[in-house]
Amino acid sequence: MILKYLTDHHFKILYYKKGTVIYEPEQKPRYVYFVKSGEVRMVTVNELGKEFIQGIYKPKQYFGEPALLLDRPYLAYTIASKDTELILIDKNSFLKMLEENRDFSMDLIYALSNRLFYKSMMLEELGNEQAEHRLLTLIRYLSKDLQSGEVLDITRQGLADRSGLRVETVIRTIKKLSDTGEIKLLNGKIINC
Repeated sequence: MILKYLTDHHFKILYYKKGTVIYEPEQKPRYVYFVKSGEVRMVTVNELGKEFIQGIYKPKQYFGEPALLLDRPYLAYTIASKDTELILIDKNSFLKMLEENRDFSMDLIYALSNRLFYKSMMLEELGNEQAEHRLLTLIRYLSKDLQSGEVLDITRQGLADRSGLRVETVIRTIKKLSDTGEIKLLNGKIINC
């Protein structure tokens, strides 16, 4: 519904090739970005160049609104994970959308609450040195909207990027969790139980 509103109102649409940085830390915010097609990851990068994924945004999702609303610089990189089309909404237009569309305002509250919950959960888990606990918490969170028997669509590298663990640790831990029956694997893929 919201993408139709945005395209009907002829907001600016930009195309980003896979790997293109959309914005980076300390940049002044200018837009809220709505994903029309493709995928974008939001990451922080440590001094060794390791990415830690803050979020992944797919079609019909949006990002960049906290910095824009607070008029504070971005804290992370956003990078096109696939060839991506984004609809760009400036602050005044975004505020007008919030005023005119109660459903969208509620969607924003839900989206921000979900992100805050995820970041709070991961902050607590990053303080936990047990890889099994950290990874199991993340897998359960990512599986929350899956039906029983559905495959969790994430790679071992993706789990490493989201948990702050090394990919080798994730591989060993997944095997251990499977061996103890805490997760179920099918052809190497994690299955929601």
